[in-house]
Amino acid sequence: MADFTGDPYLVLLNDLRLIPISHYLLASLAISLAFLYCFLEFHFLHDLLTGFRGCPVALTYNSSSRIYHDVVSKCRILHSRYLPTPWLSGPHFQTVFLSIFGRAPAFNYRRELFHLSDGGTIALDWLLNSDDDITPIVLAIPGLTSDSESPYIKHLAFNTAKKGWHIVVTNHRGLGGVSITSDCFYNAGWTEDLRAVIHHLHHEYPNSPLFVVGTSIGANILVKYLGEDGDSVPVAGAVAICSPWDLLIGDRFITRRLLQKVYDRALAIGLQGYAQLHQPIYSRLANWEGIKKSRSIRDFDHHATRLVGKFETVDTYYRRCSSASYVGNVSVPLLCISALDDPVCTREAIPWDECRANTNIVLATTNHGGHLSFFEGLTAAGIWWVRAVDEFLKVLYSSQHMHVKKVASPHPPLIGDSSIDQGPYVNIAEDGMVAAVGNEQVEENMVEDVLEVGDIKHSVERDQQRSQPELDPLGGIVESSEQAIKSLDVTLPVRRCLGLLCRRSRWSLWLLVYIGIVTSWPVVGSVLKIALQKKRRG
Repeated sequence: MADFTGDPYLVLLNDLRLIPISHYLLASLAISLAFLYCFLEFHFLHDLLTGFRGCPVALTYNSSSRIYHDVVSKCRILHSRYLPTPWLSGPHFQTVFLSIFGRAPAFNYRRELFHLSDGGTIALDWLLNSDDDITPIVLAIPGLTSDSESPYIKHLAFNTAKKGWHIVVTNHRGLGGVSITSDCFYNAGWTEDLRAVIHHLHHEYPNSPLFVVGTSIGANILVKYLGEDGDSVPVAGAVAICSPWDLLIGDRFITRRLLQKVYDRALAIGLQGYAQLHQPIYSRLANWEGIKKSRSIRDFDHHATRLVGKFETVDTYYRRCSSASYVGNVSVPLLCISALDDPVCTREAIPWDECRANTNIVLATTNHGGHLSFFEGLTAAGIWWVRAVDEFLKVLYSSQHMHVKKVASPHPPLIGDSSIDQGPYVNIAEDGMVAAVGNEQVEENMVEDVLEVGDIKHSVERDQQRSQPELDPLGGIVESSEQAIKSLDVTLPVRRCLGLLCRRSRWSLWLLVYIGIVTSWPVVGSVLKIALQKKRRG
Protein backbone atom coordinates (compact mmCIF):
# COMPACT_ATOMS: atom_id res chain seq x y z
CA MET A 1 0.00 0.00 0.00
CA ALA A 2 1.44 3.41 -0.96
CA ASP A 3 2.50 5.86 1.66
CA PHE A 4 0.52 9.14 1.44
CA THR A 5 1.80 10.70 4.65
CA GLY A 6 3.94 13.17 2.76
CA ASP A 7 1.10 14.72 0.76
CA PRO A 8 -2.12 15.53 2.71
CA TYR A 9 -4.14 16.15 -0.48
CA LEU A 10 -3.41 12.65 -1.68
CA VAL A 11 -4.49 11.30 1.68
CA LEU A 12 -7.77 13.25 1.39
CA LEU A 13 -8.45 11.97 -2.11
CA ASN A 14 -7.78 8.41 -1.01
CA ASP A 15 -10.28 8.81 1.85
CA LEU A 16 -12.90 10.29 -0.50
CA ARG A 17 -12.59 7.22 -2.73
CA LEU A 18 -13.62 5.08 0.21
CA ILE A 19 -17.02 6.88 0.53
CA PRO A 20 -19.81 5.02 -1.32
CA ILE A 21 -21.37 6.63 -4.39
CA SER A 22 -24.82 6.52 -2.78
CA HIS A 23 -23.65 8.90 -0.07
CA TYR A 24 -22.63 11.42 -2.69
CA LEU A 25 -26.02 11.10 -4.32
CA LEU A 26 -27.78 11.71 -1.02
CA ALA A 27 -25.63 14.76 -0.37
CA SER A 28 -26.40 16.13 -3.83
CA LEU A 29 -30.10 15.59 -3.23
CA ALA A 30 -29.93 17.44 0.09
CA ILE A 31 -28.10 20.37 -1.51
CA SER A 32 -30.62 20.45 -4.35
CA LEU A 33 -33.54 20.51 -1.93
CA ALA A 34 -31.93 23.34 0.01
CA PHE A 35 -31.43 25.24 -3.24
CA LEU A 36 -35.02 24.68 -4.33
CA TYR A 37 -36.37 25.66 -0.94
CA CYS A 38 -34.37 28.89 -0.65
CA PHE A 39 -33.96 30.02 -4.24
CA LEU A 40 -37.15 28.73 -5.85
CA GLU A 41 -39.27 29.11 -2.69
CA PHE A 42 -40.23 25.45 -2.77
CA HIS A 43 -42.41 24.68 0.28
CA PHE A 44 -43.20 20.99 -0.10
CA LEU A 45 -41.29 20.03 3.05
CA HIS A 46 -43.16 22.64 5.06
CA ASP A 47 -46.48 21.34 3.75
CA LEU A 48 -45.41 17.78 4.57
CA LEU A 49 -44.41 18.65 8.14
CA THR A 50 -47.71 20.46 8.71
CA GLY A 51 -49.73 17.52 7.41
CA PHE A 52 -50.80 19.30 4.20
CA ARG A 53 -53.27 21.43 6.13
CA GLY A 54 -52.68 24.45 3.93
CA CYS A 55 -52.48 28.07 5.00
CA PRO A 56 -55.38 30.16 6.32
CA VAL A 57 -56.70 33.06 4.29
CA ALA A 58 -55.93 36.40 5.95
CA LEU A 59 -58.72 38.97 5.64
CA THR A 60 -58.12 42.71 5.97
CA TYR A 61 -61.21 44.89 6.33
CA ASN A 62 -62.77 47.78 8.21
CA SER A 63 -64.39 46.78 11.49
CA SER A 64 -67.61 48.56 10.49
CA SER A 65 -67.72 47.11 6.99
CA ARG A 66 -71.15 45.73 6.11
CA ILE A 67 -69.58 44.05 3.07
CA TYR A 68 -67.57 41.85 5.40
CA HIS A 69 -70.21 41.21 8.07
CA ASP A 70 -73.08 40.55 5.64
CA VAL A 71 -71.28 39.09 2.61
CA VAL A 72 -67.71 37.88 3.14
CA SER A 73 -68.49 36.39 6.56
CA LYS A 74 -70.84 33.99 4.75
CA CYS A 75 -68.19 32.89 2.24
CA ARG A 76 -66.93 29.50 3.39
CA ILE A 77 -63.98 29.41 0.97
CA LEU A 78 -62.56 32.72 2.17
CA HIS A 79 -62.72 31.47 5.77
CA SER A 80 -61.06 28.13 5.03
CA ARG A 81 -57.50 27.20 4.11
CA TYR A 82 -55.74 27.15 0.77
CA LEU A 83 -53.58 24.10 0.03
CA PRO A 84 -51.58 24.25 -3.21
CA THR A 85 -51.14 21.20 -5.40
CA PRO A 86 -48.34 19.20 -3.69
CA TRP A 87 -46.21 18.78 -6.80
CA LEU A 88 -46.59 22.51 -7.55
CA SER A 89 -45.44 23.63 -4.11
CA GLY A 90 -43.83 26.88 -5.13
CA PRO A 91 -44.87 30.18 -6.69
CA HIS A 92 -42.55 29.77 -9.67
CA PHE A 93 -43.74 26.23 -10.39
CA GLN A 94 -47.36 27.37 -10.23
CA THR A 95 -46.85 30.45 -12.40
CA VAL A 96 -44.87 28.59 -15.08
CA PHE A 97 -47.36 25.72 -15.09
CA LEU A 98 -50.22 28.17 -15.63
CA SER A 99 -48.41 29.81 -18.54
CA ILE A 100 -47.41 26.58 -20.28
CA PHE A 101 -50.25 24.19 -19.51
CA GLY A 102 -53.07 25.78 -17.52
CA ARG A 103 -55.49 22.88 -18.15
CA ALA A 104 -58.21 25.21 -19.40
CA PRO A 105 -61.67 23.76 -20.13
CA ALA A 106 -62.68 23.51 -23.76
CA PHE A 107 -65.55 25.66 -25.06
CA ASN A 108 -66.22 28.34 -27.67
CA TYR A 109 -67.13 32.00 -27.23
CA ARG A 110 -69.61 34.08 -29.16
CA ARG A 111 -67.80 37.18 -30.42
CA GLU A 112 -69.13 40.73 -30.54
CA LEU A 113 -67.07 43.54 -32.07
CA PHE A 114 -67.48 46.75 -30.10
CA HIS A 115 -66.49 49.99 -31.84
CA LEU A 116 -65.19 52.84 -29.70
CA SER A 117 -65.74 56.54 -30.24
CA ASP A 118 -62.12 57.14 -31.35
CA GLY A 119 -62.34 54.50 -34.07
CA GLY A 120 -60.85 51.68 -32.02
CA THR A 121 -62.24 48.15 -31.94
CA ILE A 122 -62.54 45.73 -29.03
CA ALA A 123 -63.54 42.07 -29.15
CA LEU A 124 -66.15 41.08 -26.56
CA ASP A 125 -66.25 37.30 -26.19
CA TRP A 126 -69.49 35.99 -24.65
CA LEU A 127 -70.42 32.75 -22.95
CA LEU A 128 -74.21 32.87 -22.55
CA ASN A 129 -76.70 30.67 -20.73
CA SER A 130 -80.09 32.08 -21.71
CA ASP A 131 -81.71 34.87 -23.68
CA ASP A 132 -83.39 36.65 -20.78
CA ASP A 133 -82.38 40.15 -19.77
CA ILE A 134 -82.24 39.67 -15.99
CA THR A 135 -79.46 37.09 -15.64
CA PRO A 136 -76.36 38.56 -13.92
CA ILE A 137 -73.40 39.38 -16.16
CA VAL A 138 -69.74 39.02 -15.21
CA LEU A 139 -67.24 41.12 -17.15
CA ALA A 140 -63.68 39.72 -17.11
CA ILE A 141 -60.58 41.84 -17.78
CA PRO A 142 -57.43 39.86 -18.72
CA GLY A 143 -53.89 40.72 -17.71
CA LEU A 144 -50.94 42.04 -19.68
CA THR A 145 -50.85 40.61 -23.25
CA SER A 146 -53.56 38.10 -22.25
CA ASP A 147 -56.90 37.58 -23.94
CA SER A 148 -60.02 35.46 -23.66
CA GLU A 149 -58.09 32.29 -24.56
CA SER A 150 -55.77 32.55 -21.56
CA PRO A 151 -56.17 29.49 -19.29
CA TYR A 152 -57.11 31.39 -16.13
CA ILE A 153 -59.74 33.42 -18.02
CA LYS A 154 -61.25 30.24 -19.44
CA HIS A 155 -61.37 28.71 -15.96
CA LEU A 156 -63.24 31.78 -14.72
CA ALA A 157 -65.59 31.82 -17.71
CA PHE A 158 -66.41 28.13 -17.44
CA ASN A 159 -67.19 28.25 -13.71
CA THR A 160 -69.27 31.41 -14.09
CA ALA A 161 -71.35 29.94 -16.90
CA LYS A 162 -71.75 26.69 -14.98
CA LYS A 163 -73.70 28.48 -12.23
CA GLY A 164 -76.10 29.95 -14.81
CA TRP A 165 -74.66 33.46 -15.27
CA HIS A 166 -73.50 35.23 -18.41
CA ILE A 167 -69.84 36.12 -18.78
CA VAL A 168 -68.16 38.40 -21.29
CA VAL A 169 -64.42 38.89 -21.71
CA THR A 170 -63.26 42.30 -22.89
CA ASN A 171 -60.05 41.84 -24.84
CA HIS A 172 -57.57 44.69 -24.79
CA ARG A 173 -57.02 46.67 -27.98
CA GLY A 174 -55.00 44.73 -30.49
CA LEU A 175 -55.52 41.38 -28.73
CA GLY A 176 -57.91 38.51 -29.31
CA GLY A 177 -57.15 38.50 -33.03
CA VAL A 178 -58.48 42.02 -33.62
CA SER A 179 -56.33 44.62 -35.37
CA ILE A 180 -55.65 48.12 -34.09
CA THR A 181 -58.01 50.45 -35.94
CA SER A 182 -56.95 53.75 -34.35
CA ASP A 183 -53.85 55.41 -32.97
CA CYS A 184 -54.79 54.53 -29.40
CA PHE A 185 -53.31 51.58 -27.47
CA TYR A 186 -54.15 50.22 -24.05
CA ASN A 187 -51.82 50.52 -21.06
CA ALA A 188 -51.83 49.67 -17.35
CA GLY A 189 -53.97 52.68 -16.44
CA TRP A 190 -56.13 53.15 -19.53
CA THR A 191 -59.70 53.13 -18.16
CA GLU A 192 -61.54 54.70 -21.11
CA ASP A 193 -62.10 51.39 -22.88
CA LEU A 194 -63.43 49.73 -19.73
CA ARG A 195 -65.71 52.69 -19.06
CA ALA A 196 -67.12 52.49 -22.59
CA VAL A 197 -67.68 48.73 -22.41
CA ILE A 198 -69.42 48.94 -19.02
CA HIS A 199 -71.64 51.76 -20.28
CA HIS A 200 -72.49 49.65 -23.34
CA LEU A 201 -73.39 46.60 -21.26
CA HIS A 202 -75.44 48.63 -18.82
CA HIS A 203 -77.32 50.24 -21.70
CA GLU A 204 -77.99 46.95 -23.50
CA TYR A 205 -78.86 44.97 -20.36
CA PRO A 206 -80.25 47.51 -17.86
CA ASN A 207 -82.03 44.85 -15.78
CA SER A 208 -79.02 42.54 -15.40
CA PRO A 209 -76.68 43.12 -12.43
CA LEU A 210 -73.17 43.71 -13.73
CA PHE A 211 -70.13 42.36 -11.89
CA VAL A 212 -66.52 42.96 -12.98
CA VAL A 213 -63.46 40.76 -12.35
CA GLY A 214 -60.01 42.12 -13.16
CA THR A 215 -56.81 40.07 -13.23
CA SER A 216 -53.24 41.37 -12.92
CA ILE A 217 -53.01 44.55 -15.04
CA GLY A 218 -56.75 44.20 -15.63
CA ALA A 219 -57.23 44.42 -11.85
CA ASN A 220 -55.19 47.63 -11.75
CA ILE A 221 -57.35 49.12 -14.52
CA LEU A 222 -60.52 48.03 -12.71
CA VAL A 223 -59.61 49.54 -9.33
CA LYS A 224 -58.46 52.76 -10.98
CA TYR A 225 -61.76 53.02 -12.87
CA LEU A 226 -63.81 52.38 -9.72
CA GLY A 227 -61.86 55.07 -7.89
CA GLU A 228 -62.15 57.57 -10.71
CA ASP A 229 -65.93 57.32 -11.10
CA GLY A 230 -66.91 56.64 -7.49
CA ASP A 231 -70.68 56.31 -6.97
CA SER A 232 -71.55 56.84 -10.64
CA VAL A 233 -70.39 53.41 -11.87
CA PRO A 234 -73.17 51.00 -12.94
CA VAL A 235 -71.33 48.06 -11.34
CA ALA A 236 -72.98 45.92 -8.66
CA GLY A 237 -69.74 44.40 -7.37
CA ALA A 238 -66.12 43.79 -8.35
CA VAL A 239 -63.13 41.53 -7.71
CA ALA A 240 -59.44 42.34 -8.25
CA ILE A 241 -57.06 39.36 -8.57
CA CYS A 242 -53.29 39.78 -8.14
CA SER A 243 -53.26 43.51 -8.82
CA PRO A 244 -49.84 45.22 -9.07
CA TRP A 245 -51.31 48.22 -7.17
CA ASP A 246 -48.22 50.45 -7.41
CA LEU A 247 -46.43 50.19 -10.77
CA LEU A 248 -43.37 52.08 -9.57
CA ILE A 249 -42.79 49.66 -6.69
CA GLY A 250 -43.47 46.76 -9.03
CA ASP A 251 -40.86 48.06 -11.47
CA ARG A 252 -38.24 48.17 -8.73
CA PHE A 253 -39.20 44.71 -7.50
CA ILE A 254 -39.10 42.91 -10.85
CA THR A 255 -35.50 44.00 -11.49
CA ARG A 256 -34.23 43.18 -7.99
CA ARG A 257 -33.44 39.45 -8.11
CA LEU A 258 -32.35 36.99 -10.75
CA LEU A 259 -35.65 35.11 -10.93
CA GLN A 260 -37.65 38.32 -11.14
CA LYS A 261 -35.46 39.43 -14.02
CA VAL A 262 -36.42 36.22 -15.82
CA TYR A 263 -40.09 37.18 -15.50
CA ASP A 264 -39.25 40.71 -16.61
CA ARG A 265 -37.56 39.40 -19.72
CA ALA A 266 -40.40 36.99 -20.49
CA LEU A 267 -43.03 39.74 -20.20
CA ALA A 268 -40.92 42.02 -22.38
CA ILE A 269 -40.83 39.33 -25.07
CA GLY A 270 -44.61 39.12 -24.89
CA LEU A 271 -44.90 42.90 -25.31
CA GLN A 272 -42.54 42.78 -28.28
CA GLY A 273 -44.74 40.11 -29.86
CA TYR A 274 -47.75 42.35 -29.30
CA ALA A 275 -45.94 45.25 -30.93
CA GLN A 276 -44.91 43.05 -33.85
CA LEU A 277 -48.59 42.43 -34.62
CA HIS A 278 -49.11 46.16 -35.05
CA GLN A 279 -45.73 47.23 -36.39
CA PRO A 280 -47.02 49.83 -38.92
CA ILE A 281 -48.68 51.90 -36.21
CA TYR A 282 -45.90 51.45 -33.63
CA SER A 283 -43.31 52.43 -36.25
CA ARG A 284 -45.17 55.69 -36.78
CA LEU A 285 -46.01 56.55 -33.16
CA ALA A 286 -43.11 55.07 -31.18
CA ASN A 287 -39.42 54.17 -31.42
CA TRP A 288 -39.48 50.90 -33.32
CA GLU A 289 -35.74 50.30 -33.12
CA GLY A 290 -35.89 50.78 -29.36
CA ILE A 291 -38.82 48.37 -29.13
CA LYS A 292 -36.86 45.65 -30.91
CA LYS A 293 -33.90 46.13 -28.54
CA SER A 294 -36.00 46.17 -25.36
CA ARG A 295 -34.87 43.67 -22.75
CA SER A 296 -37.31 44.58 -19.97
CA ILE A 297 -40.78 45.97 -19.40
CA ARG A 298 -39.27 49.33 -18.53
CA ASP A 299 -37.39 49.43 -21.83
CA PHE A 300 -40.57 48.72 -23.74
CA ASP A 301 -42.49 51.36 -21.79
CA HIS A 302 -39.72 53.88 -22.50
CA HIS A 303 -39.70 53.29 -26.25
CA ALA A 304 -43.41 52.57 -26.78
CA THR A 305 -45.94 53.09 -23.97
CA ARG A 306 -44.55 56.43 -22.85
CA LEU A 307 -44.57 57.87 -26.36
CA VAL A 308 -47.96 56.53 -27.42
CA GLY A 309 -49.58 57.57 -24.13
CA LYS A 310 -47.80 60.96 -24.16
CA PHE A 311 -46.17 60.61 -20.73
CA GLU A 312 -43.09 62.69 -19.91
CA THR A 313 -41.13 59.82 -18.37
CA VAL A 314 -41.64 56.16 -17.56
CA ASP A 315 -41.87 56.97 -13.85
CA THR A 316 -44.57 59.53 -14.62
CA TYR A 317 -46.51 56.82 -16.44
CA TYR A 318 -46.14 54.43 -13.51
CA ARG A 319 -47.23 57.03 -10.94
CA ARG A 320 -50.28 58.25 -12.85
CA CYS A 321 -51.51 54.75 -13.75
CA SER A 322 -51.12 53.09 -10.35
CA SER A 323 -54.42 52.15 -8.73
CA ALA A 324 -53.24 52.35 -5.11
CA SER A 325 -54.02 56.08 -4.92
CA TYR A 326 -57.63 55.45 -6.03
CA VAL A 327 -58.51 52.82 -3.42
CA GLY A 328 -60.01 55.32 -0.98
CA ASN A 329 -62.64 56.48 -3.48
CA VAL A 330 -64.01 53.03 -4.37
CA SER A 331 -67.76 52.93 -3.63
CA VAL A 332 -68.49 49.45 -4.98
CA PRO A 333 -68.25 46.19 -2.97
CA LEU A 334 -64.74 45.06 -3.89
CA LEU A 335 -62.94 41.83 -3.01
CA CYS A 336 -59.17 41.86 -3.57
CA ILE A 337 -57.19 38.60 -3.65
CA SER A 338 -53.39 38.46 -3.65
CA ALA A 339 -50.70 35.87 -2.91
CA LEU A 340 -47.87 36.99 -0.66
CA ASP A 341 -45.40 34.92 -2.70
CA ASP A 342 -46.47 36.41 -6.04
CA PRO A 343 -43.25 36.52 -8.13
CA VAL A 344 -44.56 39.30 -10.40
CA CYS A 345 -46.71 41.61 -8.24
CA THR A 346 -44.95 42.13 -4.93
CA ARG A 347 -46.65 42.24 -1.55
CA GLU A 348 -44.78 45.47 -0.88
CA ALA A 349 -47.19 47.35 -3.15
CA ILE A 350 -50.40 46.19 -1.43
CA PRO A 351 -52.16 49.25 0.10
CA TRP A 352 -53.02 47.59 3.41
CA ASP A 353 -54.09 50.72 5.29
CA GLU A 354 -56.13 52.13 2.40
CA CYS A 355 -58.04 48.85 2.03
CA ARG A 356 -58.66 48.72 5.77
CA ALA A 357 -59.95 52.31 5.81
CA ASN A 358 -62.52 51.74 3.03
CA THR A 359 -65.68 49.99 4.26
CA ASN A 360 -66.43 48.72 0.74
CA ILE A 361 -63.21 46.72 0.37
CA VAL A 362 -62.15 43.35 1.76
CA LEU A 363 -58.58 42.21 1.08
CA ALA A 364 -57.87 38.45 1.12
CA THR A 365 -54.25 37.30 1.11
CA THR A 366 -52.72 33.82 1.09
CA ASN A 367 -49.16 32.77 1.82
CA HIS A 368 -48.91 30.82 -1.43
CA GLY A 369 -50.49 30.87 -4.86
CA GLY A 370 -48.04 32.47 -7.28
CA HIS A 371 -49.27 34.90 -9.91
CA LEU A 372 -52.87 34.12 -10.91
CA SER A 373 -52.21 30.40 -10.36
CA PHE A 374 -53.59 29.13 -7.02
CA PHE A 375 -53.81 25.55 -8.31
CA GLU A 376 -55.39 23.05 -5.93
CA GLY A 377 -56.05 19.33 -5.82
CA LEU A 378 -53.77 16.43 -6.67
CA THR A 379 -54.27 16.88 -10.41
CA ALA A 380 -54.21 20.71 -10.43
CA ALA A 381 -57.54 20.70 -12.22
CA GLY A 382 -58.97 23.71 -10.40
CA ILE A 383 -57.95 27.24 -9.45
CA TRP A 384 -58.75 28.35 -5.90
CA TRP A 385 -59.44 32.03 -6.58
CA VAL A 386 -61.97 31.11 -9.27
CA ARG A 387 -64.04 29.25 -6.67
CA ALA A 388 -63.63 32.10 -4.18
CA VAL A 389 -64.82 34.67 -6.73
CA ASP A 390 -67.78 32.49 -7.68
CA GLU A 391 -68.90 32.19 -4.06
CA PHE A 392 -68.38 35.87 -3.25
CA LEU A 393 -70.41 37.08 -6.23
CA LYS A 394 -73.17 34.58 -5.48
CA VAL A 395 -73.49 35.75 -1.85
CA LEU A 396 -73.27 39.41 -2.89
CA TYR A 397 -76.01 38.89 -5.48
CA SER A 398 -78.33 37.45 -2.85
CA SER A 399 -77.62 40.27 -0.38
CA GLN A 400 -78.82 43.85 -0.14
CA HIS A 401 -75.36 45.34 -0.68
CA MET A 402 -75.10 45.34 -4.45
CA HIS A 403 -74.07 48.78 -5.61
CA VAL A 404 -76.61 50.87 -7.50
CA LYS A 405 -75.50 53.69 -9.77
CA LYS A 406 -76.21 57.11 -8.26
CA VAL A 407 -78.12 59.27 -10.73
CA ALA A 408 -78.33 63.03 -10.21
CA SER A 409 -81.85 64.46 -9.95
CA PRO A 410 -82.95 66.01 -13.28
CA HIS A 411 -85.14 68.61 -11.50
CA PRO A 412 -83.53 71.89 -10.43
CA PRO A 413 -83.64 72.72 -6.70
CA LEU A 414 -86.51 74.85 -5.42
CA ILE A 415 -85.92 78.41 -4.31
CA GLY A 416 -86.70 77.47 -0.75
CA ASP A 417 -84.03 74.78 -0.89
CA SER A 418 -81.26 77.17 -1.83
CA SER A 419 -78.05 76.76 0.11
CA ILE A 420 -78.15 80.47 0.92
CA ASP A 421 -81.19 79.91 3.15
CA GLN A 422 -79.80 76.83 4.84
CA GLY A 423 -78.00 76.46 8.19
CA PRO A 424 -76.14 76.53 10.35
CA TYR A 425 -78.06 79.03 12.48
CA VAL A 426 -77.65 80.19 16.04
CA ASN A 427 -79.97 79.00 18.78
CA ILE A 428 -80.01 80.42 22.33
CA ALA A 429 -80.86 77.82 24.95
CA GLU A 430 -82.60 78.39 28.25
CA ASP A 431 -79.35 78.48 30.19
CA GLY A 432 -77.92 81.14 27.88
CA MET A 433 -75.70 78.79 25.88
CA VAL A 434 -75.36 79.57 22.16
CA ALA A 435 -75.38 76.60 19.80
CA ALA A 436 -75.46 76.05 16.02
CA VAL A 437 -78.65 74.61 14.56
CA GLY A 438 -78.42 72.36 11.49
CA ASN A 439 -80.70 72.34 8.49
CA GLU A 440 -82.84 69.48 9.81
CA GLN A 441 -83.58 71.23 13.09
CA VAL A 442 -84.33 74.55 11.41
CA GLU A 443 -86.72 72.90 8.96
CA GLU A 444 -88.43 71.09 11.82
CA ASN A 445 -88.84 74.34 13.77
CA MET A 446 -90.18 76.13 10.71
CA VAL A 447 -92.76 73.42 10.18
CA GLU A 448 -93.72 73.55 13.83
CA ASP A 449 -94.15 77.33 13.73
CA VAL A 450 -96.34 77.12 10.64
CA LEU A 451 -98.53 74.49 12.21
CA GLU A 452 -98.93 76.37 15.48
CA VAL A 453 -99.30 79.96 14.30
CA GLY A 454 -100.59 79.33 10.81
CA ASP A 455 -103.92 78.25 9.47
CA ILE A 456 -105.81 76.69 12.39
CA LYS A 457 -108.55 75.40 10.17
CA HIS A 458 -106.21 73.08 8.23
CA SER A 459 -104.66 71.84 11.46
CA VAL A 460 -108.07 70.94 12.85
CA GLU A 461 -109.07 69.26 9.59
CA ARG A 462 -105.92 67.13 9.66
CA ASP A 463 -106.58 66.09 13.27
CA GLN A 464 -110.13 65.08 12.41
CA GLN A 465 -108.94 63.09 9.39
CA ARG A 466 -106.41 61.20 11.53
CA SER A 467 -109.05 60.30 14.14
CA GLN A 468 -111.57 59.17 11.46
CA PRO A 469 -109.58 57.63 8.56
CA GLU A 470 -112.50 55.68 7.00
CA LEU A 471 -115.00 58.47 6.23
CA ASP A 472 -116.95 58.92 3.06
CA PRO A 473 -115.02 61.35 0.82
CA LEU A 474 -117.76 64.02 0.50
CA GLY A 475 -119.28 63.49 3.92
CA GLY A 476 -115.87 63.53 5.55
CA ILE A 477 -115.03 66.89 4.02
CA VAL A 478 -118.30 68.52 5.09
CA GLU A 479 -118.19 67.05 8.58
CA SER A 480 -114.59 67.99 9.22
CA SER A 481 -115.23 71.51 7.92
CA GLU A 482 -118.20 71.94 10.27
CA GLN A 483 -116.19 70.67 13.21
CA ALA A 484 -113.37 73.01 12.29
CA ILE A 485 -115.73 76.02 12.24
CA LYS A 486 -117.26 75.03 15.58
CA SER A 487 -113.90 74.59 17.21
CA LEU A 488 -112.50 77.82 15.80
CA ASP A 489 -111.56 80.18 18.60
CA VAL A 490 -110.21 83.70 18.13
CA THR A 491 -108.00 83.36 21.19
CA LEU A 492 -106.46 80.12 20.05
CA PRO A 493 -103.66 81.70 17.96
CA VAL A 494 -102.67 83.90 20.91
CA ARG A 495 -102.55 80.93 23.25
CA ARG A 496 -100.56 78.93 20.73
CA CYS A 497 -98.03 81.75 20.36
CA LEU A 498 -97.71 82.07 24.14
CA GLY A 499 -97.24 78.33 24.45
CA LEU A 500 -94.57 78.44 21.78
CA LEU A 501 -92.77 81.23 23.62
CA CYS A 502 -92.95 79.24 26.83
CA ARG A 503 -91.34 76.26 25.17
CA ARG A 504 -88.65 78.38 23.55
CA SER A 505 -87.57 80.22 26.72
CA ARG A 506 -89.42 80.93 29.96
CA TRP A 507 -87.20 83.99 30.53
CA SER A 508 -88.48 85.46 27.29
CA LEU A 509 -92.08 85.19 28.60
CA TRP A 510 -91.34 87.00 31.86
CA LEU A 511 -89.43 89.66 29.95
CA LEU A 512 -92.46 90.16 27.72
CA VAL A 513 -94.75 90.49 30.77
CA TYR A 514 -92.40 93.04 32.34
CA ILE A 515 -92.26 95.13 29.17
CA GLY A 516 -96.06 95.00 28.87
CA ILE A 517 -96.57 96.21 32.44
CA VAL A 518 -94.04 99.04 32.13
CA THR A 519 -95.37 100.32 28.80
CA SER A 520 -99.06 100.03 29.71
CA TRP A 521 -98.87 101.39 33.29
CA PRO A 522 -99.45 105.10 32.42
CA VAL A 523 -102.65 104.31 30.56
CA VAL A 524 -103.84 101.80 33.14
CA GLY A 525 -103.02 104.23 35.97
CA SER A 526 -104.94 107.07 34.35
CA VAL A 527 -108.00 104.87 33.84
CA LEU A 528 -107.91 103.70 37.44
CA LYS A 529 -107.55 107.29 38.71
CA ILE A 530 -110.60 108.51 36.73
CA ALA A 531 -112.63 105.49 37.88
CA LEU A 532 -111.79 106.19 41.54
CA GLN A 533 -112.68 109.89 41.24
CA LYS A 534 -116.12 109.08 39.75
CA LYS A 535 -116.73 106.57 42.54
CA ARG A 536 -115.98 109.19 45.22
CA ARG A 537 -118.29 111.75 43.63
CA GLY A 538 -121.10 109.19 43.52
